[in-house]
Amino acid sequence: MQRTLALVFVCFLTAFAGAGPTVAQDDPPRDDIILPGENVDLEEFMWTKRPLVVFADSPADPRYVQQMEYINERLDDLALRDVVVLTDTERGADTALRRELRPRGFMLVLIGKDGTIYLRKPLPWSVREISRVIDKLPMRQQEVRERRGGES
Repeated sequence: MQRTLALVFVCFLTAFAGAGPTVAQDDPPRDDIILPGENVDLEEFMWTKRPLVVFADSPADPRYVQQMEYINERLDDLALRDVVVLTDTERGADTALRRELRPRGFMLVLIGKDGTIYLRKPLPWSVREISRVIDKLPMRQQEVRERRGGES
């Protein structure tokens, strides 16, 4: 009986763990997509990643909580677009991100691989909306063409 219960529990946990979005074999790994932004220099992502910076005055800010829920629901979509999420929830901290981007309260900032700021929003945005902005960027369109078969 105990063995059966243990097996049922393991099956439940396995099914529950697999209930989230699946990752296709061609998708990039999701390791290190969400990083703390305290000691980050945006230069380290130049030409390799698209930083999505999420600022808040506190990790308890409801807008921050909502934004992170949106992000965690669709990590695969962000990974596919070479996005790294940087979080900064220390209002009084003198971080390079805060000095450079000057947030007031909650702020969402999308930075392209070339270092250009493409989006600043004072409210949470869904990953679907963020993905649409990224997919319109010339560099992203070039990446998609190259993945489809090397077209110019």
